[in-house]
Amino acid sequence: MSNPLSFDELLDFLDNQNNPFVLDSVATHGFLSATVIGPALPNWLEALFEGHTSEVPANVVDGIKRWREAILAELKNETPISLPFGDDEDDDATGDIDFSEESDIVAWSIGFVDAMYGDEASDWFADEENADDVAVLTLPMIVLSGIDDEDPELMEMRGDKDKLEQMADSIEGNLTELFLLFHTND
Repeated sequence: MSNPLSFDELLDFLDNQNNPFVLDSVATHGFLSATVIGPALPNWLEALFEGHTSEVPANVVDGIKRWREAILAELKNETPISLPFGDDEDDDATGDIDFSEESDIVAWSIGFVDAMYGDEASDWFADEENADDVAVLTLPMIVLSGIDDEDPELMEMRGDKDKLEQMADSIEGNLTELFLLFHTND
């Protein structure tokens, strides 16, 4: 790699490009988090770039791989994943979390859910013994992503600000639980 990107340069690239096959930095973090937490997704890089990895600069691909390794290292060190939302000063001042379609928490959830369903061979619900736990633990990301905007129950949840705030607050712990569920034998 002749010109590796710093982490800040990678984030700048992701947030300032017009390539339809590249997610912004927040959605990319959600995607990478899911690939580390969930069942193996062997083609995660191709899924991330929707089959257009060859059109993405090599130093960006390298930076994405290093970022994913850093997220995995956090979990292996028993450190919760640092989420790229929730510490917004505007939210702190008003006590409100932005759940609009343009918000970081929604973008992150979309990236996460994209990885969950990125490959049919990687089924998060395949183990019947854990399927209910996986459904409960991933529900916040499913609801916040708005992926199934025709499901009346999910839409009702999206309309309940208190429930959305509870879901947002549960994401960090849910990620750790999901990681343990998929990556330990107990």
